[in-house]
Amino acid sequence: MAGALKNLRVLDATHVLAGPFCGYQLALLGADVIKIEPPTAPDCARGRGPDDKRNARGLGLTYQVQGANKRALALDMTTAEGRDILLALVRDADVFIENYTTGAMDRLGLGYEDLAAQNTGLIYCSMTGFGDTGPKAATGAYDNVIQATSGIIAQSAGHKPGVSFVDYAAGYSAAFAIMAALYQRQHSGRGTHISASMLEVAMSLMAPEVAAAQQRDPIRRPSEAGIIAYETLDGQLMPGAFRPAQYGKLGACLSELGQTVEGLSSIKDWPDVWAHADTLRPQLALVFLTRTADEWVELLHAADLPAERIMMLSEAVEEPQLDARGYFGTSPDDPDVLLPLSAFSMTQGGPKITRSPPTVGQHSSEILEELGYSADTIIRLRRDGVIA
Repeated sequence: MAGALKNLRVLDATHVLAGPFCGYQLALLGADVIKIEPPTAPDCARGRGPDDKRNARGLGLTYQVQGANKRALALDMTTAEGRDILLALVRDADVFIENYTTGAMDRLGLGYEDLAAQNTGLIYCSMTGFGDTGPKAATGAYDNVIQATSGIIAQSAGHKPGVSFVDYAAGYSAAFAIMAALYQRQHSGRGTHISASMLEVAMSLMAPEVAAAQQRDPIRRPSEAGIIAYETLDGQLMPGAFRPAQYGKLGACLSELGQTVEGLSSIKDWPDVWAHADTLRPQLALVFLTRTADEWVELLHAADLPAERIMMLSEAVEEPQLDARGYFGTSPDDPDVLLPLSAFSMTQGGPKITRSPPTVGQHSSEILEELGYSADTIIRLRRDGVIA
């Protein structure tokens, strides 16, 4: 069955991670996504990843994880003819995504007002580090910089988490905004300009902490004993005794094992959770050292409590649950590469990979032919460096 977004035309003039991931999510659902990048300076993510041979071919894994199902047009938008080609594409497009520095597209005559003049129904999504207004509007940023300025690194004990999760969350957020704008267009008949901010995404990912940080003289809570990591005989365990009632379940489970932890049975509400945290943590630490992590997982699951062993990423990707859910898809042209899909499934029209991540300009001729350009003109445009 065709994807849920069949017949949607998306122009994806993005690079690195957040923008391409946004376009990728739409492509997985069947949209015709055209990746647009400069011929002489293509997406830098193409050269990144653990396999130097793929990197050299412009198919690094950092690029591939957000490149499948797209067509690739290598286009110099700074030239007059390149701009004309983009405007021609815009006339039949539904969505345009870009993640250049605020103002860069306007200076090329390709800002929202310029493109909306060609297509009043266009959804134009600008993805930047800080949004397009405010004192940092023109300041560039990457995931690590946003993690620093948002307070994420400070919240993580001064250490940057080893993943670019703000980038990918920003991609999901922008994709959600695009879908909302498309729904709105059904009723208004008009497109809109979306300004997506990575900083605001980062703040959204810490919503409770962000709200608390703005309170006058907030109460500092101790680390809750039921939701921190503990050492076991062979690794670390992460229990999930979060709600007050779950502390009672944990206490009953441990009592059956002959391990009485003072204070567990008296927890009835949130104030109790906080009041007993400091006395419970050292007791639970001793208890969890008596068995292996996998043994504790089995016992806690039997007691209707969430718990998992802390895994290395190399173990996590082999998790049978992911396989059962069909989370990874195979690249048709490179079956050794397993690419993450979307974080959801659908009974109809859901995400799937139908086309391998394209090389630079792989579909340039095809796309220009669809616009009515002759073979001779395409040859000249390639010779002149307008396309590749």
